[in-house]
Amino acid sequence: MARNGFKAMDSDMHVFEPADLWQRYIDKKYLERAPKGLNRSFRDLGIEVDGKILPIPRNPENPALAKYRHDFFEEKYSEAGKRNFDGISQLQAMDKEGLDVAVLFPTRGLTVLGIDDLDPDFATAVARAYNDWLHDFARTNPERMFGVTMIAPHDISGAVEEIRRTVQEYGFRGIFLRPNHVNRRKWSDPYYDPLWAECEKLNLPVGFHEAGRVYLPQPAFFHICSTFSMFNTFGFPFANMLACGDMIFGGVMERFPRLKVAFLEGNCSWVPWLLWRMGEYAETTGKAEYPYLTLSPLEYFQRQCYGAVECDEITAKHIPEYDLEDNMVFSTDYPHLDVKYPHAIETFLQLPFSEQSKRKYLWDNCARLYNFA
Repeated sequence: MARNGFKAMDSDMHVFEPADLWQRYIDKKYLERAPKGLNRSFRDLGIEVDGKILPIPRNPENPALAKYRHDFFEEKYSEAGKRNFDGISQLQAMDKEGLDVAVLFPTRGLTVLGIDDLDPDFATAVARAYNDWLHDFARTNPERMFGVTMIAPHDISGAVEEIRRTVQEYGFRGIFLRPNHVNRRKWSDPYYDPLWAECEKLNLPVGFHEAGRVYLPQPAFFHICSTFSMFNTFGFPFANMLACGDMIFGGVMERFPRLKVAFLEGNCSWVPWLLWRMGEYAETTGKAEYPYLTLSPLEYFQRQCYGAVECDEITAKHIPEYDLEDNMVFSTDYPHLDVKYPHAIETFLQLPFSEQSKRKYLWDNCARLYNFA
């Protein structure tokens, strides 16, 4: 499958879950409350949870944007849509793109738990149902498709149990979290320490992944970033920056030195700037505020963190200058709106990166992150 001599692993390929996933897979005691996927249009991302629609709809909707999305999805994904985006269509997309292996993230599942104060047991049941479905989905070709675990931050003991279950029974390769705080707890809050400890123990990477508007705090304020373009331009990298800052300044990387953390779908060109900026404060006021830190922000990132390079992210050519070449992974973001599918790898190989950088981003770093090495 190697394209132009390069093996390729997608660190963040998405599935598109069927609308009735939770009706079919959730614990029967929650069947009446099961999240319901909406079918208002082709490839509708919407889902209803406890009477709330996610992602939060824009009001008013832009008819021109709706038409653009419809036309784009029809052109790119009509064949996959005919198969309801099943496992076979996922493999066909991988073959068309030239991917050897894909690590699978959700689409509807990125917003389904985006509500504060969900009942913890219900939230864990929602996550467990998704994980069971994803395992069945990936069985289409378990040598090429690998899952990451959905966990509910609302229930840390349940999250730890779910991690153990999906690793032991399903062989999942990581966990994912939205970078948005749940119930106003920062990621550096000791509440999450059992989660980080379990991931470190199992050598399981944590993937932070922003998505659409939800009922959680998001740095892209809706009254400012009211359009799709504004929200995605600023919201995705901003959310990852804040999560990265909290994990480093908040001491998580210091307390869990073998924990691996990836910041996905928000580009990676911000990483050198952010680490430089954090380093400025680590050397000044940070000495008083974060006396427990023993490394610089750059050193923590180099030791434990990864960013995701977009296939056309020409500004990432400077990454090696900051000794971060071993910390970036490739992703296609299939089957979403802002993608180059089926030409993502082809586009990436045209970037002015060294052969060594391309090889690391396309395979070596991904393999190390997800324990394929």
